[in-house]
Amino acid sequence: MTYPLDFIAIGDTTVDEFIRLKDARVSCDINDENCTISMKWGDKIPYDFSVLVPGVGNAANAAVAAKRLGLSSGFISNVGKDYYGEKILASFIREGIDTKYVGVHEGLATNHYYVLWYESERTILTQHQDFPFALPSDLVAPKWVYLSSAGQHAEGLYQTLTTWLEEHLETKLAFQPGTLQIVMGTEKLRDLYTHTELVACNKEEAERILKLGETDIKELLQKMHALGPKTVVITDGPKGAYVSDGTETLKVPMYPDPKPPIDRTGAGDATTSTIVAALALGKSIREALLWGPINSMSVVQHVGAQKGLLTRDALLKFLADAPAGYRVESV
Repeated sequence: MTYPLDFIAIGDTTVDEFIRLKDARVSCDINDENCTISMKWGDKIPYDFSVLVPGVGNAANAAVAAKRLGLSSGFISNVGKDYYGEKILASFIREGIDTKYVGVHEGLATNHYYVLWYESERTILTQHQDFPFALPSDLVAPKWVYLSSAGQHAEGLYQTLTTWLEEHLETKLAFQPGTLQIVMGTEKLRDLYTHTELVACNKEEAERILKLGETDIKELLQKMHALGPKTVVITDGPKGAYVSDGTETLKVPMYPDPKPPIDRTGAGDATTSTIVAALALGKSIREALLWGPINSMSVVQHVGAQKGLLTRDALLKFLADAPAGYRVESV
């Protein structure tokens, strides 16, 4: 079967404005978790520099990752009819992303996030515009749809997408739940999870989705499967990434950083979208699992979520040069 596009991502997009802080203090608990950042209140605080990165967001990052890895890629989203909206559309066009399904709205401002960046970590100040989010009536079925963070008014999108998937069995759904989708709860998204080919999240997100406290990774994989997805991917920071197809659980470690990370924004997006892109390219789940952390490693060596996303040739070179310990193992 011939598809007009291999991969269509659905979700919000924004401009990220990075502000590199010079003077701050980070405090964490005894396990080096639950960290907070503090700065002087009521004072002028110097910063090193700022960088504006247009056309980012979970789904936007996935669309770019897929394109660079060799898939034809499109994007369903919304921007305002303003300067930042123009910057976003221009960035997608430069990447070769099909933008015919990106709505441009008069009177609404494009999403604009501020990223407080200190050392290799960041805190993101977000604001979502009230864009109307709907599935295009003329959507032509791709091989894969990749759904992630969408706006506060996207609830109608999920049922429409579920119905559409029932009518287009040739299309597979990858779902990377964003913050608002996690807050909605699994009951409201029950039908969507049932129609999901692959769901991907990090360990903390899985615990929030399932309303659990600290939980073993294998139990999380099993409980995520129970929601309906055929394949579950859970990343666990420095411990690597896990995947389960319901019968076998596999693990891959992080790909070694060539030097200390500069910025971790988009690392999780890179892992999960690269795994999906590899599957869309016909790779096995074992091969796909090896691809994901390589793109994540590259992304954290740059500012922003997309600059470090690799082409397929560059990724395969890293894979060929991987250390002996970088391999998929059964869990």
